[in-house]
Amino acid sequence: MTRVVLATHNRHKVEEVRRILDGLPVELVSGLDVDLPEVDETGETFTENALLKARACAHVTGLPAVADDSGLEVDALGGDPGVRSARYAGGHGDDDANLRRVLDELGAATARGGRFVCVAALVTPDGHEITVTGTMEGAITAEPRGDGGFGYDPIFVTVGQQRTNAELSPDEKDAISHRGAAFRALRPHLLELTSR
Repeated sequence: MTRVVLATHNRHKVEEVRRILDGLPVELVSGLDVDLPEVDETGETFTENALLKARACAHVTGLPAVADDSGLEVDALGGDPGVRSARYAGGHGDDDANLRRVLDELGAATARGGRFVCVAALVTPDGHEITVTGTMEGAITAEPRGDGGFGYDPIFVTVGQQRTNAELSPDEKDAISHRGAAFRALRPHLLELTSR
C-alpha cells in the first residue's frame, strides 16, 4: 500500500476523505498522525491554499500529500465567505459563529443561492502537482437544521434536496458533495501513483 498524507488536522475531514477514497490501495494518514505543523493559508484562492498545504506536507514528510481547500460562496454576499470560510467570524474553525454571521448578513434576503467549492491537490515529493475542483450548488436556509456534518452543513440545501447537508447521512452527502466530487476526480491520479 502506498502511504499518502492528508494535510489536515480536522478529524471530520479525515473521516470524510477516507470514506470517499475507500477501496484505493493507499494508506491515508492525517497530519495528526505525522505531527504536521499547521500551514498558513495565505492564498487568495482555494487552489493556492490547497497547493500551499500539499506542498508543505510533501516537503516535511517526504511522502505524497493530498490537501484540499474548500468553502462556501454566497452570491448575495459577493462570494463571501469564500476562502475565509473557516475563519469568517474571526477565530479559525468556530462553525457556529461562522454560520451565524452568514445568516445575519443575509437577513431576510430572498436571493439565497450559493455553492460549496472544493479544490483538492496532490503533490509528490519530486514536485509533481495535480489539482481538481468539485462544486455543490444550492441555497442557504433561514435557520440551521440537522446535527450531522460540520461547518456550514446545517444551513445549506443542495439543488434537488429538501434537507440540509447536516440532515443527510454521511453516504448521501459524500455522493453529492463538493469534496466528494473533487476527491473522486483525484482517485485516478492516486491510483496512478500506486502503480509507479
